[in-house]
Amino acid sequence: MHVGLNLVFLVPGETGGMEIYARELIPRLAAVEGLRLTAFVNREAAEGARGPWHDVPHETVPVNARNRLEWVRGEQQQLPRLAARAGCDLVHSLASTAPLRGRFVRVTTIHDLNYKLVPGAHSGLLRLGMGLLVPAAARRSHRIVVDAESTAFDVREHLGVAAEKIDVVPLGLGQGARATPTPEPELRKSLALGDRAILLSVSAKRPHKNLGRLLDAHARLDEATRPTLVVPGYTTPYERELVARAGELGSSDRVRFLNWVDPADLEGLYAAATAFVFPSLYEGFGLPVLEAMARGVPVACSDRSSLPEVAGDAALLFDPEDVEAIRGVTERLLTDASLRERLRSAGLERAALFSWDRTAELTAACYRRAVAA
Repeated sequence: MHVGLNLVFLVPGETGGMEIYARELIPRLAAVEGLRLTAFVNREAAEGARGPWHDVPHETVPVNARNRLEWVRGEQQQLPRLAARAGCDLVHSLASTAPLRGRFVRVTTIHDLNYKLVPGAHSGLLRLGMGLLVPAAARRSHRIVVDAESTAFDVREHLGVAAEKIDVVPLGLGQGARATPTPEPELRKSLALGDRAILLSVSAKRPHKNLGRLLDAHARLDEATRPTLVVPGYTTPYERELVARAGELGSSDRVRFLNWVDPADLEGLYAAATAFVFPSLYEGFGLPVLEAMARGVPVACSDRSSLPEVAGDAALLFDPEDVEAIRGVTERLLTDASLRERLRSAGLERAALFSWDRTAELTAACYRRAVAA
């Protein structure tokens, strides 16, 4: 089966969890017997640093995807022609939107319905575009892939997609060698982390990630033992509001907003962290929770959308709209060593259930169902 992968959306370093999905899935799909891949990438991905899309046959859709109108034009007008010319039997779109025409089978992964269910997640032209393109992709695709049962429910309820058309395919965790962690003393010096405990929250700086309430909860912790809150993840214009909020709370010297960090530094942060807190209001899956668990970091996370489904009983859950609840679970993690040890063991066991190899196997099974139908 010749499968085209729609990566027109992917601007390396700027696409968050959807980029991780593509980076991890492509090499595993390439190893599945009976599949032949062609990746369709934009100019930024084609000309940027090497990615797994360079390791399979690939074609450049000649658009700059930072420009949303060009991205849509490339996906809707140019990709169908290129995929037809390449002889693709099926095109899998990995980021919730998809070409609406083309003489090939269409499979689309819809990671979440943020644009519809989370106020402020998108705005302006992007929100309008997603509000048109995602439902259209759901209607015109032969099968829909979602990351979690909660997203499957949302797609059924809000987009009217029949249950039998949806495949739930959980995400995985990388199986390859991790970077060697930057030694903690070096990391603390280079990132100006000071000598206090580290509270980690790997997250994009977007409103629905609920980092404002995390800042409020962090500021309510006892000042004498208040940890340094470290938030690595891609930056957005909203980060300015978060920085200002930390200043208003008098917490600027105890908060570090980082962009994407070097893999060695990220592993160093996991190794040095006392706890991981993830207060998101809505997630299609919640990969950062599993990533922390897989590294033995005790986790507390929101009780919304897919997060309880992913975390199971291996994390403390809290109401993400209740600042005092966030403060309470954070204080428990910081002060109760036996609780941290229990969550560390439970998290390692939970994370071991998720693998990208399994994600690829289930995705390939979806392709076969789509073609057979």
